[in-house]
Amino acid sequence: MKQMRINGGKSLTGTIKISGAKNSAVALVPAALLADGVVTIDNIPNISDIEALDEILKHLGAKTERKQEQMIIDTTNITNKAIPENLSKKLRASYYFMGALLGKYKKAYMFFPGGCSIGKRPINLHLKGFEALGAKITEEDNYYKIEAETLKGSHIYLDVASVGATINIMLAAVKASGKTIIENAAKEPEIVNVATFLNNMGAKITGAGTNKITIVGVESLNGCFTEVIPDRIEAGTYIILGALLGDNLKVTNIIPEHIEALIMKLKEMNIPLEIHSDYLIISKSNKAKSVNIKTVGYPGFPTDLQQPFTTLLTTCHGKSIVHETIYENRFQNVAYLNEMGADITIKGDKIYIKGPTKLIGKEVKATDLRAGACLILAGLIAEGQTVVTEIEHVLRGYEDIALKLSKIGAKIEIEEI
Repeated sequence: MKQMRINGGKSLTGTIKISGAKNSAVALVPAALLADGVVTIDNIPNISDIEALDEILKHLGAKTERKQEQMIIDTTNITNKAIPENLSKKLRASYYFMGALLGKYKKAYMFFPGGCSIGKRPINLHLKGFEALGAKITEEDNYYKIEAETLKGSHIYLDVASVGATINIMLAAVKASGKTIIENAAKEPEIVNVATFLNNMGAKITGAGTNKITIVGVESLNGCFTEVIPDRIEAGTYIILGALLGDNLKVTNIIPEHIEALIMKLKEMNIPLEIHSDYLIISKSNKAKSVNIKTVGYPGFPTDLQQPFTTLLTTCHGKSIVHETIYENRFQNVAYLNEMGADITIKGDKIYIKGPTKLIGKEVKATDLRAGACLILAGLIAEGQTVVTEIEHVLRGYEDIALKLSKIGAKIEIEEI
């Protein structure tokens, strides 16, 4: 096991470069199975979730190679066999193998995926989409058999605009006969990234990034090159850090339009920032105003930034309200923030934050990926030393986080325990 030791209160300056998007990469890698041949994916983040997906690819017989930020995947000798629980449970995104294998072979066998415990995240919408395309689904003790004699295009309405379901249905539908329409599709940039990848293979997908996606099935897909977009959640996390401790901190390799909801809140708070085409410069403000946020689907304020943003709100003058509408178990970080000196009250799906409060270093636990990020930010502004345990959750989604933060002035290290 690993933990992170932080000595807080250090001003941060210099440049921090954003890596490829976790939430894109974890879908692009399984999607590569649909190609007949070799796929090259550039700007792949070096995170543990990618390592877990690589294990599954190799289990299925794919040849993979990592060259710096590139991942090369050769699907020539794939064997479609069951994905065991010890592999599927390592990350939530293993469920994309369901759509990819169903789309290519008309059958997929695997255990229910794992991931962070941030609340109910059922895959019923994914399964509903597969059934609409003609698949039959059998579930036994968390083991899924998804089989179809043929896959036929269908008109599918998602009850909730789910990113995972939207992508998984696209993967299953690209080789189905006829036309598939996904209504109330999620609109996140990661979906556009995956659709572009599939189109580069030879798929016919239009409407990605809107609430209506149309897919015309094709018989085969070829190998290709694609690139992972910059990680808007990593970017948002480090931009929030800049608002806490930055001294002209430069955050590069970003797409400002992808984090517009965060940028607008920072402006509302009177945080000093300069926005450029692919980078941003941000500094700490001693007079940050309190604000309210409500998490919603893209382009609204992302749930994945809610927990890191809460750390920033503890430093603001006044009372802030955070309304979490996506996951019901995403306030596990609050108890630890309060132990460090924050004044936060939980009432249902909202938290009420009084500030500013002074945080003191403590031993805290990363209960999930973004809660861990929240507590790292808290440790960086706290007086004294903070130890964040179970840091493996954070390493799933943030590439070289200790190295990146050390380079801009943080006193931070990861220890084996």
